[in-house]
This record gives sequence, C-alpha cells and structure tokens, in this order.
Amino acid sequence: MFEQILFPTDGSNGAVVAFDHVLDLAVRHNATVHLLNVADTTQSSVLRRQDDDVETLVQEGERTVREAENNAQQRDVDTVTEVTSGEPYREIIDYSETHEIDLVVMPTHGRQGLERFLIGSTTERVVRRANVPVLTIRPDDDGTITYPYQDVLVPTDGSNCANQALSVGVAVADAEGAELHLLSAIAIAALGVDVRVDVQMEMLEESAQQLIDDAAAFAADAGVEPTSKAVEYGPSIHQTILTYIEEQDIDLVVVGTHGRTGFDRYLLGSVTDYLVRTSPIPVLTVRAPESDS
Repeated sequence: MFEQILFPTDGSNGAVVAFDHVLDLAVRHNATVHLLNVADTTQSSVLRRQDDDVETLVQEGERTVREAENNAQQRDVDTVTEVTSGEPYREIIDYSETHEIDLVVMPTHGRQGLERFLIGSTTERVVRRANVPVLTIRPDDDGTITYPYQDVLVPTDGSNCANQALSVGVAVADAEGAELHLLSAIAIAALGVDVRVDVQMEMLEESAQQLIDDAAAFAADAGVEPTSKAVEYGPSIHQTILTYIEEQDIDLVVVGTHGRTGFDRYLLGSVTDYLVRTSPIPVLTVRAPESDS
C-alpha cells in the first residue's frame, strides 16, 4: 500500500535508525524511497551557523543522500534523491505533495548541536500539516522495531480524524497480515471528584463501547476481524495507550493528529504529540482532510 516513501534525512544517528526501518518497508511493499535533504536556510538557523554558507550545507546534504542511496542499493531498493534548501518542514511537505508520496518516515529528532537540519520541531510540524500519513520513530529507544508488524493498535475517539486513522490502520493490518487491536481510552483523572462520577463513568463507558463496536464493524466490512476490542481506564489517555502497547506487545500504533474537543472526548491532539515523543514503538499519524479537521 506504500509505493512512494519519503525519507527526509540529515545523516544523524536518529536518521540511520529510522532508515533501516524504511528499507524494510520498501522491500516488503516494493516501494521507491525518496531521499530528501533540506539545508535549513531560515534566518535563525543561519545565525546559529555563521561559518556555514548554503553551498557548504548543500554539499553536506549531497553526501548524506548519496550514502543513504548506497545503502538502499545494497537491498535492491529503488531511490530518488534530492537536496534542496529552505525551511525544512515546508520543503518536506511540498515535496510530498509534488511527488505524490504515500508515506513520510521521520525520526522524532535529528542532530544535536549547531548543524541541525531535522530537529524535533520539524517532525512535529510535518506531523501536524502533512496530508499523507507520517511514520515517526524514536531513535533513542533501546528496543528493536518488530517488522513485519504483528500487532497494530488503533485508538479511537470517533472523530473524523480518528476515523481516517482507523481506515489507514485497517489497511496496514490487512497489508501486513497483522492482528488489529481497537482501543477506546477513558481518563479517570478527567472526571474529578463529583457525586455524579458514577453516572459520568457509565455514560463514558457506553459511549466508548459504541465507538469500539462501530470501529470493529468498519474493520470487518473491510475484511479485517479485530483481535481485541478494549475499553480501558487510566490516569490519562496517553498513559492508557502506552500501557496497552506494553501489555499487548503492540508493534505499531496508528492515531489521528487531533481529535474531538470537550469533556467527553478521548483522543486530543496533545495525546498524539505525547505518543510521538514517548512511544517505544513506531507511531503512524494520520491527518484528516482540511474540511474535516
């Protein structure tokens, strides 16, 4: 399902870890990998690197994509390379749209120090704005990425964005031959201390169960029978999801970039942000179309 994969790279250790996974994906899906390096020429970046001119940055970028291309060739993966300059997140998003990319893969952070091309804020901006799914990988995690994915988790709150993520998650589980897990999380802390808490809990649980049933029906219609359909409670939404990931040995979590707002909503944008930064496994984020956001 992923035929054109974009991998923005800065040659950092984080990028190297993520690139190994990109090649695994490319081999399995017979995909072409687009290797992009962006020389950050924004004013703040230039001020941090007074000794570096654009030409030097471009030369470093060419060397970075060339090394990545050589690694890809060793696994018979087709590549397209490009080095450009500008504001990294804008260049990445523009490239993904111009070249009809199916998936963007990025580490959660890149180089540290003066020569940073891809930093955390770049990844976060791409996650929030890209119109295609973005797979983020924590390069500092000690664990090994399991691939092919065996267990895929899709948390849902019933929002348009979460439903879009559900569609992608079901497709990934189908393409990878993985088990599909559906989760609706309820944050106990959000209820507070109130004499009506029992009533609130009952209403939330009923709503959450309906969301799970609807999601399971969608998956079944697409030919994927969920392995589990869980309504879980925890101190926070993101912690509940992380706990489920650990307990069920999940290999990939698929989430919307933002969800509903209000008291009885489960998956908020801040939850996705937190998962991208802290999840021990890859996180595939999906953004709903602008009109549905």
